Amino acid sequence: MHVHIVHAHPEPTSFNGALTRITEQTLTDLRHGVTVSDLYDSGFDPVECGTHYAHQANAEAFAPLAEQRHAWRTDTLPADVRQELRNLERADLVILQFPLWWHGPPAMLKGWFDRVFVSGGIYTSSMRYDTGYFRGRRAMVSVTTGAPEEAFGHGARGGDFDTMLWPVHYSLHYLGFSVLPPFVSYGIQGHGYAYRDADDLAEHLDRTVSDWRSRLSRLTDLDALSFPGWNDWDGVGQPKGRSEGPEAFGQAGRTAQDAQT
Repeated sequence: MHVHIVHAHPEPTSFNGALTRITEQTLTDLRHGVTVSDLYDSGFDPVECGTHYAHQANAEAFAPLAEQRHAWRTDTLPADVRQELRNLERADLVILQFPLWWHGPPAMLKGWFDRVFVSGGIYTSSMRYDTGYFRGRRAMVSVTTGAPEEAFGHGARGGDFDTMLWPVHYSLHYLGFSVLPPFVSYGIQGHGYAYRDADDLAEHLDRTVSDWRSRLSRLTDLDALSFPGWNDWDGVGQPKGRSEGPEAFGQAGRTAQDAQT
């Protein structure tokens, strides 16, 4: 199996940095192929704009999706985007490693989505969801947060991780990936949240790393989260035969905490 890690944290010595290095080493020891895109280290530009396109279809006004489609057709995509696409196409599994910032991923990772998920290339009006470009491939989120696990949940102070990760998970599903349950590393900053002292925090971090290694060793045993597909919708995109609204398919991440260890 080949695994590609998309790493989105600006500090190499951070816990996110450590997790990426641990992931690379653990998977290599398990004889998987591994590649890494370190978005900050590579200087990836997350801002989609006209300067990325030397041969615009319309030089008068920048329409991002139209220019992406034109660049795909004419084989003039920006070099950094072409490299990221090569990494994705090679991978059987994609792991996104990032911290939770303001209840979502860093802008760097969102910008990576904006630029690399190329309209007309890896998705079209009919090539989406369960007929997506990356059908048969898998993806997984590994995310860190400073607050303890007890602070999260539906209606809890820290928020509900299912809700906060929904845009990332659904975008991956949109491209056809089978999305595995996320791995959440809680209480990483410490700051005395639930820890008596530095030794208590160190023990917690060691436990988190052990749990992550365990998860990586049994990737093939993990069931994907459940998302709706084309057969679940009517002609306008509403759930067939359902009156309860979008909540009917809002439980995609509910099994996530069961898979943390």
